[in-house]
Amino acid sequence: MATHVASLPRHLARGTARWLAHPRQDEKPLAAPDYAALEDRELATLAAAGREAAFRELLTRYERPVFSLIYRMVRDRTQAEDLAQEAFVRAFNAIGSYKTSYKFSNWILKIANNHTIDHLRKRRIATISIHGSPHATTAEEVSQTELVVASHDENPHQHLEHKELGTQIEKAIGGLRDEYRTAVLLRHVEGYAYDEIAEIMDVPLGTVKTYLHRARAELRESLAPVTS
Repeated sequence: MATHVASLPRHLARGTARWLAHPRQDEKPLAAPDYAALEDRELATLAAAGREAAFRELLTRYERPVFSLIYRMVRDRTQAEDLAQEAFVRAFNAIGSYKTSYKFSNWILKIANNHTIDHLRKRRIATISIHGSPHATTAEEVSQTELVVASHDENPHQHLEHKELGTQIEKAIGGLRDEYRTAVLLRHVEGYAYDEIAEIMDVPLGTVKTYLHRARAELRESLAPVTS
């Protein structure tokens, strides 16, 4: 808490007043933190203390990963933008509950995932396109939202086979329950480790393995006619 000059003893108050009016030349005001150089945990702590600039730095770091995850799940750019914005608002309101013992990236993606799952449960998404969202407006957006099942050195016949298989895969993934779909996307598209998926989805590690095991079993059964 700041101390007012008037509340100090008279001899100290006079000296403090002189310093305030004529500070020493070698005294420099405290510089603002270099937010870009701080770790996520440090930024989160500052954000929780009311430093808006710290949260803006976190937003800059994670707006793309959050949008990418949501975009892959809902396959619609406008919806993904809205959901990402809403997820960050939720994160900002809950920043005081963030525990620095956890990776901030997992914490923010957990909020984004839960919010998107709630959305999907209210408005079911029928399929996931392996060729990218039909709402993608640039090649980069298509690349971000496609599931690659082909190699670059395939011949035209193999390419056609992979395209036909891809159509079946997108239908099969679209038929998975939300939890299974999320686990598959986080593992096989985003490349997260099992323990990170558990933290993001807020479920035990064993549950993640169960989700993936069952999802793969369902996918194998769905794709059996076209892969046999």
